[in-house]
Amino acid sequence: MGKRDYRRHITSKWLKTKVLLRNAAIAKYIPDTRKMRRNSLHDMLETYGMVYVKPNSGTYGNGVMRVERHGNSSYRFQAGTRAQEFSSFDEMYAAILRRTRKRTYLAQKGIHLLKYNKRRFDLRVMVQLSPKRNWVTTGVIGRIAAPRKVVTNVHNGGTLKPVETLLSAYTDTSRRASFIRKLRSLGTTTARQLHSKYKGIKEIGLDVALDERLHPWILEVNTSPDPFIFLKLKDKRIFRRIYRYAKAYGKY
Repeated sequence: MGKRDYRRHITSKWLKTKVLLRNAAIAKYIPDTRKMRRNSLHDMLETYGMVYVKPNSGTYGNGVMRVERHGNSSYRFQAGTRAQEFSSFDEMYAAILRRTRKRTYLAQKGIHLLKYNKRRFDLRVMVQLSPKRNWVTTGVIGRIAAPRKVVTNVHNGGTLKPVETLLSAYTDTSRRASFIRKLRSLGTTTARQLHSKYKGIKEIGLDVALDERLHPWILEVNTSPDPFIFLKLKDKRIFRRIYRYAKAYGKY
């Protein structure tokens, strides 16, 4: 098997979301996500107050905007570290359209991320097809946003930390271990569901946000996740297994 065809890469976040929503066990972990249009964005801001707008196809957190409504007459959106204020929804929406340029964007209910040292963080859950053809969660790692940044991606200035470190302020040791087991199980359930539709996939990376109740929310699923972020963990066995599995299905 050549390196080029070891996997099937699904770029559309919308298509992947629709497949996952068919499974009731997964749907409760997916924030309300719609195609971004004037009415959908307006309604979601009315309901949630904060919404993330992101390109349907895109990587590394590029193009992601955080959009907020303050009261009845003030709106704000942030892309990168730059934030703009608007006195009306239509004024803000026009500014968003200048950025999206007729490409397909999604609007997703905003999850207020937990913070570590005053910086937002989320988690990456790595799931792979093992040499025995079973789906296995092979790694979980925390990603901390750069100061004033909207996204946590390493390619956008984010930094990496063990998930245990990030959760230590929010849970005790036993609850933390139980929570990580739950994340691992959610990872394999998600992989099996996507694989039922897209038979060619061999690996996925879930981007998972945690709210103040420690409820996990699947923000998106990447079908070509970067394994090398796991080199940052002290336990090198984690990366070695990830790399071994990736090599077995032809990625390297």
